[in-house]
Amino acid sequence: MNEVSVVGPDGGETIQLGPTRMRILEDGSTTGHRIGIGEITLAPHTEGPPQHRHAQHDEGFYVVSGTVHFTVGETTHVAPAGTLAMIPPGAPHTFANPGDEPAVLLNTFTPDLYVGYFRDLRDMIAGGGEPTPASIADVMSRYATVPATDFTRPPKDRP
Repeated sequence: MNEVSVVGPDGGETIQLGPTRMRILEDGSTTGHRIGIGEITLAPHTEGPPQHRHAQHDEGFYVVSGTVHFTVGETTHVAPAGTLAMIPPGAPHTFANPGDEPAVLLNTFTPDLYVGYFRDLRDMIAGGGEPTPASIADVMSRYATVPATDFTRPPKDRP
């Protein structure tokens, strides 16, 4: 018999990363590692991770509430609630909540590879590590992900 997972509103594994909360709803253990699902809550005026590229998984973001800015390369997309952003492997991307209200996103990983990134980042910080660009890049590298170094300068500094 196949096991079914039902995660209620207070369930899942919660990982607090500064002003960002990731609630892991499906870590791949129910789906044969075909998909992982998380709920991200971004506090107001919160930047996301450094712009990066995944090599081995697709990532999806569905904006449940608030407005999120997705930056893909040099293009920023303003995404209000109801917006879906799908990021294929190789596409540089990051996200932010520049607004005054929290933003909530449903986040998918196909396959579930990247779920471990959030756990490792939490453990690094809990162990006294600072979340610097270099330390974040190190954790990302464990999951076939690299910083998009060609898009690391702030937009005002780009030609």
